[in-house]
Parts: sequence; C-alpha cells; structure tokens
Amino acid sequence: MSSSLNESLGKSVDVAIVGAGITGLSAAWHLSQRGLTVAAFDGTGIGSGATAVQPGGVRQQWGTEVACRMAREAYAFYNEIGERLAPAVDPRLTACGYLFVARGEAELAAQRERLELQHKLGIPSREVTPEEAGELVEGLDTSEVVGGVWCDQDGYFDRPLAVVGAFADAAARDGATFVGRRVERIARDGEGWRLELAGGEVARAGAVVVAAAWDTPKLLGPLGVELPIEREPKYLFYSDPIRERLLEPLVVVPELHFAAKQLADGSVLASDLGGGSRPDEGKEDWHRNVRRAITATLPILEYVSFPVLVEGFYDVTPDRQPVLGAIDGHDGLFVAAGLNGRGLMMAPAIGRVIADGVATGEVEDWMSALSPSRFADGTLTPELQVV
Repeated sequence: MSSSLNESLGKSVDVAIVGAGITGLSAAWHLSQRGLTVAAFDGTGIGSGATAVQPGGVRQQWGTEVACRMAREAYAFYNEIGERLAPAVDPRLTACGYLFVARGEAELAAQRERLELQHKLGIPSREVTPEEAGELVEGLDTSEVVGGVWCDQDGYFDRPLAVVGAFADAAARDGATFVGRRVERIARDGEGWRLELAGGEVARAGAVVVAAAWDTPKLLGPLGVELPIEREPKYLFYSDPIRERLLEPLVVVPELHFAAKQLADGSVLASDLGGGSRPDEGKEDWHRNVRRAITATLPILEYVSFPVLVEGFYDVTPDRQPVLGAIDGHDGLFVAAGLNGRGLMMAPAIGRVIADGVATGEVEDWMSALSPSRFADGTLTPELQVV
C-alpha cells in the first residue's frame, strides 16, 4: 500500500484516512471496495502504534449489545479472511477458547447477565461449573472457583501482523494509496477538506476519517470537536518459549485482575489487568500480583518465569466504547478511535461501519451507542467486559 508523494498529493481523493493502524487500514479497504479513491496518511508507517504490539486476541464475549454485534460480525469476517483479503501469510486464527472465571457469587451473577445478552445475539458462550472449568483448562485450581463462562469459538491470531498486512495489501490492490507523512492539521476547504502535512505539503479530500487513536483529540480540537480519548498504558509479561503446552485457552480472572495464555510459539503471556502507568515503580508489584494469581488459579504456571515486560497502549474513553461515526456539524468528517484495546478484534466491523457512513450516510440504529455526540448528550453505554 504505497505511492509516490507527488502522485498522492497531486489531486484530491474521495476519502483521506488519518492513521494507518489496523482501524485505518480496514476502513481503507472497505471504502476502496465501494469504488472510492482513498489515501491513508501516517508519519510512523503502516501498522505502527498500538497495532504493532497487540497480541491478536479475538473474542465475542462482551457485555453490551453494540460490542457483541461488532465482535460477532468481525468473527464471521475473520473466518473467511482467506477469501476476503487473500493474505500473503496465513494469520492462523486458532479457536483456543476464552474462560472467564468467577471466584465469588457477585462476579458469577454479572457473568450470567452478560451471558443472557450474548445468547440473544447468537454468541455460543455458555456457563460452566467449577468441575467443567477444570476440564476445559488443565491445571486450573477450582477450589475457590464458583463458576464461569466459556466460549470455544474465541481465540487468537498466531500471526496478528499478517492480518495488518492483509488489509494493507488488499486495500492497495483496490487502488488505495499510503502517504508516509504525519497529518498536523485538518481544515475545511470549500466543500471538502484540506490536510496539512509535516514538511509543509497539503493534501485534499472530499471526506476525512480520523483514525489516529490517542492523537485524535489533538487533530479535532481546533475544529471545536472535543472527544475524551486518552492514552492508557498496558503491560504484558512474557516468558521465554516453552516446549511443553501448559495452557491452551485464555483464562481471565476478573476478581484478581489477571489473564494468561500460552501462545503458538510456546511463550506464556500474563497480565495484571489493574497495573498502573509507571513500570519503573510498579513492575515489581505487577509481577507479584501475577504470581499471586498464578498460585491461586493456575499453579501449573508456578515455575514459569516472565523476564520480558512489553508496553503497549489503549486509546480509551470514559465508557470504554469506541468513538465511531460522523461528527455533527462537520459534513464529511468521521472518526474511528477510542478503541479501548479492541482494534484488531473488531477491525472488520469498524471498517464496514465507517465505509457505510461515508458512502451512504446510513448506519444501524444500534450503532448510536458509539456516536461521537454521546459524550455531549450524556448517553453513555458503559462496557464492563474490557480486558
């Protein structure tokens, strides 16, 4: 997905996309599929930023209708990724299963409420007893477990960056171009938009999609658009690759703020989901919390060491929902940001929704929960099943 700078800036395109992470790339492909001319701009390269370090999880177990619907659509797309995107490298979606463990009745009640919603929307999750949980996850200590929820379709891309490349290549085949310049300012330009780039160049487009993660508010603020999207650090501990398979499903223990999974290369990832933002001060505390959770729930990992700490970032919103759609009062301006860690997981649905909005101006009623205007209106739909 490349082009000469002069070619990309020499004429106006139908749609300019600010940001070439997985969100922007999916939007580029969906828009190109509709016959629109598209250019994506990113000063740090294709698939950089948060996209470059995400571990590739894909799940359908969420707690709100809008998140469940988008996850369901994305899952169906990814099961056909070979036919849809013709990736050069097979990303290998492995349905390892996700188990959400409950250690108390309050957590189990919350899981049951989410389970009821998931069933209404066709997601094949199910409640499991402590005994069943132990059968699903070899090595799980069920002595303090009161139940849980399981979906065997949930899983991981063993090669998540192959998904990024597949969207980029497919968009390029449909005529989309990439410009390696940072967008510094967006401004109205007659009936369209002007993008002022680092280095002094200018690009023009009929419509703009801002998919710049935590940088989105900085670009939209000068237009009078205030969006509460912030950068939140996230940290994952990784072991060295282990030959023995110890943990096939992904296990989440909300009450202990803990999650763990063994990846295809044999390394085990583990996270203190409540970890803060200062690794120089908090790393040892997070490591101790992970150790305590392993002792309490997954003693099979007791002798696994975690020498590597990897930093990544979420672009987060107050209700932990994405900001997706047209911006009121700014014709032709759209946003796809505030993904709260689910960019790759829901990229096919996000790109499709943005393309519908740009091409037809129409979106489904249930998508109103993600409208950029919801913060001013106070109509928030908090998502609690964020990992």
